Amino acid sequence: MQRQSTSSPLLTLPGAVPGEGVDEGVAAHYGDLFREQRSLADGAGVVDLSHRGVVTVTGDDRLSWLHLLLTQHVTDLPPGQATEALILSANGHIEHALYLVDDGTTTWAHVEPGTQDALVAYLESMKFFYRVEVADSTGEYAVVHLPAGSIAPVPDGVAVRETPYGRDLFLPRGDLESYAKENGPAVGLLAHEALRVERHLPRLGFETDHRTIPHELGWLDTAVHLQKGCYRGQETVARVQNLGKPPRRLVFLHLDGSEVHLPPHGADVRLAADGPDGRKIGFVTTSVRHHELGPIALALVKRNVPVDAELTAETTAAAQEVVVEP
Repeated sequence: MQRQSTSSPLLTLPGAVPGEGVDEGVAAHYGDLFREQRSLADGAGVVDLSHRGVVTVTGDDRLSWLHLLLTQHVTDLPPGQATEALILSANGHIEHALYLVDDGTTTWAHVEPGTQDALVAYLESMKFFYRVEVADSTGEYAVVHLPAGSIAPVPDGVAVRETPYGRDLFLPRGDLESYAKENGPAVGLLAHEALRVERHLPRLGFETDHRTIPHELGWLDTAVHLQKGCYRGQETVARVQNLGKPPRRLVFLHLDGSEVHLPPHGADVRLAADGPDGRKIGFVTTSVRHHELGPIALALVKRNVPVDAELTAETTAAAQEVVVEP
């Protein structure tokens, strides 16, 4: 993924430590990771997601047109109702993940940092005769997240995605700094990621690789409508759902808390019984330190790995919990 080229103004706040990789444009934390996690869990704080891409679609045909391209049923999406959707390759592999809401005149989506250019290019190539306009609005709007239970206000005219985990606001980018200062404390991305892992929520580019299909990650429950067709990759979705099983499955790992080092993204996962030279049966997708659970991770493993098997992630002992049934 292409990196975001601009840095958030919130990186100038006291204690701010920049994120890394695709998340380098915002703060990883502001000096106290666990305090920031507890703030989110208690319904307080503002998470700066301004490095994420923002894509907007307007025009009378926008929902019926998007319905033809996305895995989700959006033809009759009511204004203000949040949803998730994927764009797949012809072989059913995940290419884009969109976090959507329609406000009655515009469909708003936030996407992974650096993916908006390719997404807009694909959408433009599929316009044909439909009455739609697609725009990369990342330069004008910044995404911020308010946790569930937050009493921070939503400014008039701001598009908002209301989910069980909180609200995603599409703020005018020039209002980001003042909004965060008025409704803080500012919370870093690592705290947000720790709660994401706790909730077993996949993230494009972390839990996915070039051959991931939705069934492997549990995205069938939130981002795929199994009774609709008419989108690229639908044949693979239907075939695996009706006739087979996905080759891999997402698992949640409780990592050995005595280890100082967290296994990085891509670290090999093996059966503990096979030892350090055993056959690789998966890889770590995201690992974090949680304020209550300690070190935890998500991993993608072969479907036939026994659900009660003890694992190792790199050299760290790991106990698995089922996220996607084998």
